[in-house]
Amino acid sequence: MIAALVSLGTFFSTLLGGLFALRNRKRLHLIMGFTAGVLVGLVAFDLLPEIFRLIHEQRLDSVGPMLALVGGFLLFHIAEKSMLIHRGDAEEYTDNKHPTVGVLSAVALSGHSFLDGVGIGLGFQVNAAVGIVVAIAVIAHDFSDGLNTVTLMLINHNTSRRALGLLLLDATAPVLGALSTLFFSIPHAWLPLYLGAFAGFLLYIGASDILPEAHSERSTPTTLLLTVLGAAFAFVVTRFV
Repeated sequence: MIAALVSLGTFFSTLLGGLFALRNRKRLHLIMGFTAGVLVGLVAFDLLPEIFRLIHEQRLDSVGPMLALVGGFLLFHIAEKSMLIHRGDAEEYTDNKHPTVGVLSAVALSGHSFLDGVGIGLGFQVNAAVGIVVAIAVIAHDFSDGLNTVTLMLINHNTSRRALGLLLLDATAPVLGALSTLFFSIPHAWLPLYLGAFAGFLLYIGASDILPEAHSERSTPTTLLLTVLGAAFAFVVTRFV
């Protein structure tokens, strides 16, 4: 139960990040530049090192997690483009943006947030110190999760009200994940494959969705700088928090 209480910090952190994005819609291209840097940075500085650590620890073949990474990238690409193709609207298809794509992206991020909460709960199952360390790390980067959720919804032409609804889903997901560990646990051997698939997903939405959109109307030195700062932020969070 302590894990669930601690995970409430992730709720407020995610909510603040999303509200920041909603209040600064006119500067959305700058937020997107920063967000893309954060996502790519999380893959490089957090997910991949963790995958390699687990591979070494469990003496696994690295091919499996890397196949999962490519699979995660291609699966989301296929799902997104299939929805665009089957819309039957040629004008919107050339636009390459649709509310359903935003919802799919936001729901996928909520799924990851749920597993973040699971990570907090499993940490507390080891001991309180491990649980608190994991919780601090999750809370620190959940501000960006909220920002990412709202950004993905808005750039795909969703309303602010719908974006807020998905933000609440993303903010609640870690708390539900922490609560779920009262009833089950995830086999440790599956973590490298899960992390690989999620790394592929983050690479896709960061490099193929958000970053091009950040520069679609105007590419400025400020946007480029914020992308670099986003990656630097991810590095600091994953190394020192």
